[in-house]
Amino acid sequence: MFFDPETWVAIAFVILMVVFAYLGVFKSAMTALDHRAARIKAELDDATRLKQEAAKVLADYKARSATAEREAADIIANAKAEAERIAADAKAKMEDFVARRTKTAESKIALAEAQALADVRAAAAEAAVQAASTILSQSVKGSVADDLLAKGITEVRQKLN
Repeated sequence: MFFDPETWVAIAFVILMVVFAYLGVFKSAMTALDHRAARIKAELDDATRLKQEAAKVLADYKARSATAEREAADIIANAKAEAERIAADAKAKMEDFVARRTKTAESKIALAEAQALADVRAAAAEAAVQAASTILSQSVKGSVADDLLAKGITEVRQKLN
């Protein structure tokens, strides 16, 4: 048994462990491992905290983005409604303008027709007076002719005007 290499390896291992225990290697190894575990736990806690903050920032960004999209949609809807209202107002004003212009043109046309009719009547009356004057002056002579002529001209003017 003392000549087996495994026995001597086992004895050396036990002696090494006793020396390590006496020197406090186990305690410092355990302390180092505890410090490392604490550092890893702190890093994990910090990473968890950063992840939660990132999730909050992402949620805030998504909320702001949704709000901005809603505001943009509202602005677009209001602009379309305003454009339609302006177009309707412009159409109504245009129709009113056209109606007034049409009415003005119709009244000018009616006035021109009345003036033309009056001019035609005046010209016809003047021609009739001239014709009557010429006919009466040639056929009737004297003071009776002058009285008849004056009376006829007055009647013709009254009837034609």
